Amino acid sequence: MPLPEQTYIPVPGFEQLSRDYERYNTGLEGSKSTSASRNLRPQPTSSSSGNRLSRASLTQPYSDYSDPYPTPSPELNADYSYKDLPPAPIPTPSETPGEMPMSMAPGASMASRGNSEAYQNIPSESYYPQQTTAFTATPRRSNKKWWVIGAIGLGIAAVIAIIVGVVVSQVHKNSSKGSSSKDTSTSKSGNNGGTLSDPNDPSNFVKDSRLHQSFWGFAYTPNDTQPPWCGATQTNVTKDIQLLSQLTTRLRLYGSLCNTTALVLQAIQDTKTNLTVWPAIYVDSNETAYEAQVTALSDALTTYGVNNVEGVIVGNEYILNTAGSSTNTSASYLTAVETITSKVADVKSKLSALSLSKTLQIGTADAGSILSTTLAEGIDFYMANVHPYFGSVAIQDAATWTTEFFGNFDTSVAATASNQPSSYIAETGWPTQSMDKKDASDGAGSPQGDASVANLQTFLDTFVCQATANGSAYFYFEAFDEPWKAQFGGVEPYWGLFDSDRNLKKITIPQC
Repeated sequence: MPLPEQTYIPVPGFEQLSRDYERYNTGLEGSKSTSASRNLRPQPTSSSSGNRLSRASLTQPYSDYSDPYPTPSPELNADYSYKDLPPAPIPTPSETPGEMPMSMAPGASMASRGNSEAYQNIPSESYYPQQTTAFTATPRRSNKKWWVIGAIGLGIAAVIAIIVGVVVSQVHKNSSKGSSSKDTSTSKSGNNGGTLSDPNDPSNFVKDSRLHQSFWGFAYTPNDTQPPWCGATQTNVTKDIQLLSQLTTRLRLYGSLCNTTALVLQAIQDTKTNLTVWPAIYVDSNETAYEAQVTALSDALTTYGVNNVEGVIVGNEYILNTAGSSTNTSASYLTAVETITSKVADVKSKLSALSLSKTLQIGTADAGSILSTTLAEGIDFYMANVHPYFGSVAIQDAATWTTEFFGNFDTSVAATASNQPSSYIAETGWPTQSMDKKDASDGAGSPQGDASVANLQTFLDTFVCQATANGSAYFYFEAFDEPWKAQFGGVEPYWGLFDSDRNLKKITIPQC
């Protein structure tokens, strides 16, 4: 019996880079290309997309389902004012914006975006400036009676403090006995799954006992690495790596603008974690962006070496975005394949010229049914995005569907090529929430098709350890909710095992 088809919408949200590059095209090349017309995701529908949403700005209280489709709030979280680590050898954009390959002024953009420089990181004092209050200081007055009154007041306060201390201590003992039994949808730990416990040594951090290295790999995009904002900080990326290292030993990235590769490799080096990475180059019609990423990637690999690098991904759903649902013998498909394989060869040649300590595998990532023998012949590996949620599959069948789909459309096709490229599941997962009711279910009915924490738990329970047992190589999508994807609506922001504040949702990580 044939498998149900997967609905191939670019998943989830990375084609927004194409729209961002369109704005670069306008300024860098003097003309606007038409690739935006190929985007299959809805365009932003709210002016709220003009705000640079931080990872912490769209946190949803999963324990409160009275409003399951909340309006995203752009309010910044004061807790995210971190003291940065010493800068990486390749500086972050917020430190040296003038040195970034793509830091030149972009062309005309949506009015709601405003000046891209306004979205660069700024000190927390700029968000919360020191202001004169209604309680401004008054001139001192010399008056002995106030000294006497003050002394008496201090004596009384001391007595009260002793009494209150005794009472509070007793109350705390009584209340702490049952304090761990509260039912919440995001369970917070004191360190949010790994923090900079020692700011001078990021390798010294407290582990979270709820986390286990059960996942083969994770798909990861550092927060604020989407052009034109480029506001990622080394501290936040390092905190992510501390947490991700407790779940997996492998990461795949999506692009190399905004210093992404260097930030991640610096974090792995600083934390001394056992992580390997597949850096990436996002491909669309913008050749300037492509060349900038090749340069940034080359610089990062030269600086940090390749001991923690497995391969390089060139493109994410480029063929899907370009050729759409065309057959793999159509002219548009073959043209897209020629483009991506030529860029794979170009990256391979340029990295070979660096005389790195090992030869890196170069491949591409695309939708699950895109692979053909023609494409396979031109790449070292293929990463397939396989999402049961977009296949309208009931949750109880999702794990089996994912494995069978990948086997039928990817591993079996790769085996027909003379070079037999390796194949991986590039993305798979299950969303926990939707911004609107029409996208709150995948079409398989309710509750079995719902975007929910309960269904996420079922997918984890039925896929993760089983995939490990049958030898499937996959990258789970994903670790954190991504608030900036609110502009795309639906389930886009809610694929994380953790909310945007790094709080674990009400799930249990499988052990295997």
